[in-house]
Amino acid sequence: MTLSSSHDLLPRRTAIVVFLAFASAYFLSALIRAITATLSPTLTLEMGLTARDLGLLAGGYFLGFSLTQLPLGSWLDRFGPKKVNIAFLSVAVLGCMAFSMATSFAGLLMARMLCGVGVSACLMAPLTGYRRWLDPSSQLRTNSWMLMTGSLGMLMSTLPVQWLMPWVGWRVMFLGLAVLVVLTMLLMAWQVPAWKTASAASEAQTPADEKGYAAVWRSRYFWRMTPIGFFSYGGMVAIQTLWAGPWMTQVGGWSSIEAATGLFAINFTMLCTFWTWGMITPKLSRRGIEPNVLITWGLPWSFVVMGVLIVAADGMGAWTAVALALFCLTSSFVSLAQPAVGQAFPAALAGRALSAYNLVIFAGIFVVQWGIGLAVDLFKSLGWTTIASFQAAMTVFLIFSMSAYGYFLWSKPDNQAP
Repeated sequence: MTLSSSHDLLPRRTAIVVFLAFASAYFLSALIRAITATLSPTLTLEMGLTARDLGLLAGGYFLGFSLTQLPLGSWLDRFGPKKVNIAFLSVAVLGCMAFSMATSFAGLLMARMLCGVGVSACLMAPLTGYRRWLDPSSQLRTNSWMLMTGSLGMLMSTLPVQWLMPWVGWRVMFLGLAVLVVLTMLLMAWQVPAWKTASAASEAQTPADEKGYAAVWRSRYFWRMTPIGFFSYGGMVAIQTLWAGPWMTQVGGWSSIEAATGLFAINFTMLCTFWTWGMITPKLSRRGIEPNVLITWGLPWSFVVMGVLIVAADGMGAWTAVALALFCLTSSFVSLAQPAVGQAFPAALAGRALSAYNLVIFAGIFVVQWGIGLAVDLFKSLGWTTIASFQAAMTVFLIFSMSAYGYFLWSKPDNQAP
């Protein structure tokens, strides 16, 4: 593991200001990402969307996001977090405006893909910067607290959005989001330091075959973490940002406002969870308790919770949101994989390593979001009830998640960080 050199580390006050600038952008990206879960009843009604359409619409964001990850990593290492993130956010502004003016499912889908492209650097840019600007234990903390600001964004996408809907409608909301993104770009341009050219000299000394993604693809540790990133991490986000809502309304029989309240509770739980991770991970790291150990012992609890949720289904009543929140909470152990992958590579490769792993995660989100929708529609077409169709779709997801965890355990002896 190659650590950041001491001359690159930011003073504490500067680091806090930089964190807040990046966090404001990630807050908005999470709000844009998760808002479709709250808007799903309205969009389904206005546009006549099926479960398949809804899954594809939400997944379109993650598809656009995923398409940029590989070039994004190289650009981050070369041009730095500030320039890259601001350039990408300009596309998010166009995406929000296009979504507000869309009149068809195709228009909504294209706008969501633009939004996904536009916010695709909002987490990778700061994590790349933190890899150089902060010490290792602070990197674990800031990673968790960035995810906490994302949870705050998803929290704001629930009840606050539901309350605003009768007053302004979803189209005006997206215009407002476009304005907020512009303000965040200005804040970032003002506060985030420039990327030091000293790293360019270091990069020039890197062997030719290491300047792309060759070192990342050769890493056994990267591939060890890939299945759980795809299914467990991707599945957690897919359920939190989309399928938790339809599960509460179509399986639990909740009203739209009740489901929005449930989503609020789920996202508040995740906000508190990531805040807690940010507080305890530096202490755990200093005691030698590494992310791999935490994932090994913590992630299986998410399988237990999902199994209970599937079996109990419509009989859980008011406990439905509690079970969904508990699933996301127990799945959060896998979020520690992301900074672990970043720290497993030299700082000059951090952008590429993090973006490659982020591609894995968001490809997983897209596949799980759309896949659950396809599975639900498939089982319905076979004559199954809505509840049974959701149960079957989630069972398929659970099987894949458990298989990914099995690979993580099986590969441990031979797949260590480089």
